[in-house]
Amino acid sequence: MNTELLEALNILEKEKDISKETLLDAIENSLLNACKIHFGKVDNVKVIMDRETCDYRLFAEKTVVEDVEDKLEQISLEEAQEMDGSYTLGDIVQIPIESKSFGRIATQNAKNLILQKIREEERKVVYDQYFEKEKDIVTGIVQRYVGRNISINLGKADAMLTENEQVKGEVFEPTERVKLYVVEVKNTTKGPKILVSRTHPELVKRLFESEVTEVKDGIVEIKSIAREAGSRTKIAVWSNDPDVDPVGACVGMNGARVNAIVSELRGEKIDIINWSDNPAILIENALSPAKVISVMADPDEKIAGVIVPDYQLSLAIGKEGQNARLAARLTGYKIDIKSETQAIESGDLPENYMELGEGVYEEEMYEEDYAEEDYAEEDYAEEDYTEEDCAEEDEAEYSDESGTDPDGNMDEDMEEDEDDDGEEIIFHEVEESET
Repeated sequence: MNTELLEALNILEKEKDISKETLLDAIENSLLNACKIHFGKVDNVKVIMDRETCDYRLFAEKTVVEDVEDKLEQISLEEAQEMDGSYTLGDIVQIPIESKSFGRIATQNAKNLILQKIREEERKVVYDQYFEKEKDIVTGIVQRYVGRNISINLGKADAMLTENEQVKGEVFEPTERVKLYVVEVKNTTKGPKILVSRTHPELVKRLFESEVTEVKDGIVEIKSIAREAGSRTKIAVWSNDPDVDPVGACVGMNGARVNAIVSELRGEKIDIINWSDNPAILIENALSPAKVISVMADPDEKIAGVIVPDYQLSLAIGKEGQNARLAARLTGYKIDIKSETQAIESGDLPENYMELGEGVYEEEMYEEDYAEEDYAEEDYAEEDYTEEDCAEEDEAEYSDESGTDPDGNMDEDMEEDEDDDGEEIIFHEVEESET
């Protein structure tokens, strides 16, 4: 038994995760390569290796002839009978080859061949390991800045977080742990090249899967995500179980679940809304926290017209148009937002709309509860995502599927009609009941 070789192979198999069978094949090939260098040809050379004991035999097969013309493949009858008197012309004789007889160059080449095979298998093992994590999140340790890129150690491999995949304003310190989304894993001659991201929308989805059990189990589905990395993310969720509130499951007790994700994203705000197959309701939910009077959606053209109270226009559009922009990405609709006054002037609402009492809101509500600077300065702080706040302050965002707020002050009617061109228009109106 070749104890030393067997022990070395077992250590390599354990530490490098390279199978012993692969290493034994590499040793066989290296011996054949050494024979080729030493003798010039290996057509008649055979290697037999015991997989259990690692003992091996190296021999050349020669044919018994009367007159030897090729010493590498033929042997005379006299020589063959000296080894065994039973040999006759035409028999095959196995001549043992001592590996110790190989020259220095042959031995060095055999060694290099084994080392090269080990390196190839190491790269393959690492590639396979991280290829399985493609489109998933991993935790890495920040090593150093390379220009504007960041080198991150993932364990057995290093990844490069490029400038384009970094969230603007995020600064990392060496040895700091950070979660990343694996965009792609490429197999190169220098080892696996792992592309990671901190800006990808799927990063938010994977964080919810790791934090929210209902999402991981498939009870709650994340139907759509719209993200502006470092600032705000909107996600639309749907529950396959009528007894499970999808928004509440994602928010968690006292906002514990969503706050953990917000913390990992370094303060990025997250709006969680209910998904609906009705595009009008979905658009209304997507524009939260702004209140909506009516939504006219064209599913064929993927455009929608939205009317909001005058004092809600700036809130619906958002700072630098962010709220409307994210709502459009989330729903896939091009959204045109108008105030009541603009809608009346354009003819989308009747001129006597205000006289009828519809859409009349007290100025005090705007001054006390919906001041624009409140949203610009605080912009829905993390503590807003509590169970009580979901019921009291974020009615538009955390309303149930019907769209009725917790106090029952809003009624919703949906009508389906066809315009002059025969295109189906979904009209969704919110009316304020008399108090």
